[in-house]
Amino acid sequence: MTGTLTLARLEVLRVLRNKRYLLFTIGLPVVLYLMISRQGSGSTAYHVQFAAYYMVAMASIGAFSGALTGNAQRISQERKDGWIRQLRITALPASGYVTAKIIASMVTSVPSIVVVLALGRFYGDVHLAPWKWIAIALAIWLGSMTFASLAVAIGYRFMPDTVQPITMFVYLGMSVLGGLWFALGGTMQKIGQVLPTYQITRIGTDVISQGTIPMGRVAIILAWLAGFIVLAAWSVRSTVEKI
Repeated sequence: MTGTLTLARLEVLRVLRNKRYLLFTIGLPVVLYLMISRQGSGSTAYHVQFAAYYMVAMASIGAFSGALTGNAQRISQERKDGWIRQLRITALPASGYVTAKIIASMVTSVPSIVVVLALGRFYGDVHLAPWKWIAIALAIWLGSMTFASLAVAIGYRFMPDTVQPITMFVYLGMSVLGGLWFALGGTMQKIGQVLPTYQITRIGTDVISQGTIPMGRVAIILAWLAGFIVLAAWSVRSTVEKI
């Protein structure tokens, strides 16, 4: 376990020094929130003020971007370079590499969540009870764990030049159809209801508007998480002899 945690710590330090990480997981959602949140002043989305909805959405955008796009690319490149093969001859447990990646992803998703929620409070004038802030942050964090698992599946299964378009397609599809860029209605909302991104956003807005944590939505997210974990395990096992 010590080796896994050491690898996770080194991965966290490397990610935090990455300019791409700072740009897309923190910079982009912050800029979008500053530009757009007040344009919807007076309007509502999912029964809450627009600034509150957009706060949840942008915090999710940053967390999911870091968990999926960058993580999958790094795993695929390290697999291609033979780094994973080299780790197998060390004392690191067989599952240590994957575990370290997921731990690092969960740690590095925290800054984007905290920064955007802080913006919502002090720039967007979103006022909530302390437990609601915690519940919203945990819901987004749980969602980022889902995409961290998917990143493992994609990173192990595909080569680096293929990973980037795949992750961008998944990321954009999940974020648009999940209502992260704009609130959904009608047919698009019916489609979005099956996606974890939509459910994570709605957990946040339901906590704000109703003061309750909708366990049905949590169950859908957990189902996606379980599915992606199974997919990740299958990808790792199916490529073990090829790396």
